[in-house]
Amino acid sequence: MFGAVELTTGLVLLLLAAGFAAGWVDAVVGGGGLLQLPVMLLVPGLTPVQALATNKLGSVFGTATSAITYRRRLGSDLRTALPMAALAFATSLGGAVVATLLPTGVIRPVILAALVTVWIVTATRPQLGRVAALRHTGAAHLTRALALGGAVGFYDGMIGPGTGTFLILGLVALLGHDFLQASAQAKVVNLATNLGALAFFLPAGHAVLGLGLLLGAANLAGGYVGARMAIARGTGFIRVVFLAVVSALIVKVGADTLAPLVG
Repeated sequence: MFGAVELTTGLVLLLLAAGFAAGWVDAVVGGGGLLQLPVMLLVPGLTPVQALATNKLGSVFGTATSAITYRRRLGSDLRTALPMAALAFATSLGGAVVATLLPTGVIRPVILAALVTVWIVTATRPQLGRVAALRHTGAAHLTRALALGGAVGFYDGMIGPGTGTFLILGLVALLGHDFLQASAQAKVVNLATNLGALAFFLPAGHAVLGLGLLLGAANLAGGYVGARMAIARGTGFIRVVFLAVVSALIVKVGADTLAPLVG
């Protein structure tokens, strides 16, 4: 069922816990890969590319669940999300191809700088994302949305963790959505980026199907609970969780960036 991968009972429980937590975090603010991918790398016999591919397979279940939950309960407008999702699907596929060729250490410092900027912008502007105030309409709105979807889609296919976080901040800061609507729209785009990456990883045989389905079940449950909680508690709650997740991402990416220098 798990191919050449051998799992102990303890590791299965750890993977289920990480999958549920990742699904919950992804549903609220994105960044669930911060929890799930490092645990995947603990699995004996799993290569980094297999871990990334299997992580995508598990994540797609949680992302789909939270996207449907947001849609049903908020009736969110998809006129921005669907064009973004279409382009993000294509660029994520390209990013997945690059992931097999490019050392991730090449771009970690850039991602770290971006995360620090995201944290500073959000923390120093307490009203950001509390109330929707769309800044652009028509072609200007669509152009910015497509640029955001394309760039984040490529990143998601290549590396992944923090994708939803970047999407939400972009939708809030660039387009003027509130945090709740941004979370809802980000799930649609994030679902497309996961599917785009899988369009490469699955035919290439990089994903471990049994392990991915195990993670998928946990992600599905976490995604449902997280989306329901975000809707119930609103933008203030999402903003607090958003800052916490970005802080954790900064610590994780910062440690990964510095490790080769001090090792």
